[in-house]
Amino acid sequence: MDFQVGVGKSDFAELRKSGNYYVDKTELIYELVNDTDNKVTLFTRPRRFGKTLMMSMMENFFSIRKDSESIFEGLAITEHSDFCKAWMNQYPVLFVSFKDAESETYDVAYAKLMTIIADVCKSNSEIGNDDTIDKDDLEVFARLKAQKGTASDVQNSLKTIMRMMNAVYGRKVILLIDEYDVPLAKASEKDTAKNGYYSGMLDVIKGIMSTALKDNEFLQFAVITGCLRNAKESIFTGTNNFASYSVLDRNFSQYFGFTEDEIDRMLAAADRTARKSTIKEWYDGYVFGNSFVYGPWDVINFLSELRKYPDARPKNYWKNTSHNGILLTFVERTDFDVADKFETLLNGGIITQTISDELTYDTLHSSEDNLWSVLLMTGYITKADPEEDDDTVSLKIPNKEISSIFEDAVVKYFNETVNTDSISELLNSLWNSDEKRATEIVSELLWNTISYNDYHEDYYHAFLAGVFVGRGYSVESNKEKGLGRPDIFLKDRRNRRAIIIEAKKSDKESDLDKDCDKAIKQIIDEKYAEDIPGYEQILCYGVAFYRKQAKVKLLKP
Repeated sequence: MDFQVGVGKSDFAELRKSGNYYVDKTELIYELVNDTDNKVTLFTRPRRFGKTLMMSMMENFFSIRKDSESIFEGLAITEHSDFCKAWMNQYPVLFVSFKDAESETYDVAYAKLMTIIADVCKSNSEIGNDDTIDKDDLEVFARLKAQKGTASDVQNSLKTIMRMMNAVYGRKVILLIDEYDVPLAKASEKDTAKNGYYSGMLDVIKGIMSTALKDNEFLQFAVITGCLRNAKESIFTGTNNFASYSVLDRNFSQYFGFTEDEIDRMLAAADRTARKSTIKEWYDGYVFGNSFVYGPWDVINFLSELRKYPDARPKNYWKNTSHNGILLTFVERTDFDVADKFETLLNGGIITQTISDELTYDTLHSSEDNLWSVLLMTGYITKADPEEDDDTVSLKIPNKEISSIFEDAVVKYFNETVNTDSISELLNSLWNSDEKRATEIVSELLWNTISYNDYHEDYYHAFLAGVFVGRGYSVESNKEKGLGRPDIFLKDRRNRRAIIIEAKKSDKESDLDKDCDKAIKQIIDEKYAEDIPGYEQILCYGVAFYRKQAKVKLLKP
């Protein structure tokens, strides 16, 4: 079929010229310029929600160095003919992205930042050869281009380049800064903050942004993107006509992510409308302002797969685009207890929390409210009620894809922090047929982890498997034995002994003993313990669970 999507394409011109399907977001340009008086606009959205493509779209529309009429043909923005005549390809544009200015150390991150600025100079090299440019600016430009600029050169770099562009083109400059906060985000991580990396990088970014945005007579307007707004760090303080739009704001809420109508049109074009329910379950559910949107990165990836394989299964595309350490930060904290809230979210529930979009990277972990705010701003949770517009917000996990990321983080945390002594004692009690002590330990372990899947039987199976994996034994789960598949088959080959466990979920606490008997009966009826040659001792247990309680019962001869 003709339908084709470009996975990972964030260059607007390339996307349009290649004939890839494009979800038309060009109306944002008209709304931004015509309906606001913003000198500086900051859009904060989660990663992979179309920020870079949007910035590339604006560069192509405004840049005086381009002829963009053909690539915008047929798009919504062209319906505003007078606006296009006044603005399309009429202004010098300085477009810079800080997305690669990150590292484990300050020196490397700063070097990457200098490389980014040098590349910007090279892409605008023609202004360095213009006779109208002040010679001092030409010298600074040459140093920046050669990555030999002083600290002062770097901090004033964007304003210097804008002054030169203004001199050459005779017009004020439109400044586009993509992913402005990536250097700060990396610098704020705990493993680097101890080196003083954050404060050093903050000074650099503040210098660059302040000189470019505050009282800059060469600035027409600026658009900036990032994940968070660093409100208290004075990066934007004092900037005239500054406006910030986060996931909490209604304005521009429909321009990041795909709306329901856009999804329907895309699926119709791809002849894949039959997969709508799957896409909705996995990638829908985000609420930005009062708009309901799908995650665009995930939809594009899945549609690319569906193009070739109509029966393809959905995958978690978002989790591999960055690490998910913020979730582990939550469950690792001992100074506040969020386990119950995590369980509510993981089981499809809603929690209510005080939220702020005015955060600073060095205080993200200073309070529970801040951490919930970060999860909201970065897309791990979303508003449950689009009509809420105060600081107290109802929150939920948006979809199955994000829920699976939560589950992975919880399982990883449990596996890494489970009490090794308790596991050893549990194994000893099982080998020694001590039902009472095994019951106590399993219940204790269960209490100290975070449950999900609303206590479905699969959750308990995964819990037991996780307890035994990596303890020096062979662990099989749901592998065929006898006439069926026992939940857990634990083999101690060295000592020629084995344990078989069948698990049941009880509907109420009083059913635990009865359900243990059912599990034992299943072991007998399905002949799980028969025909296991070479093993001299085979112990069989029925285990029943009710919420965070357990009962362990031995099959006695």
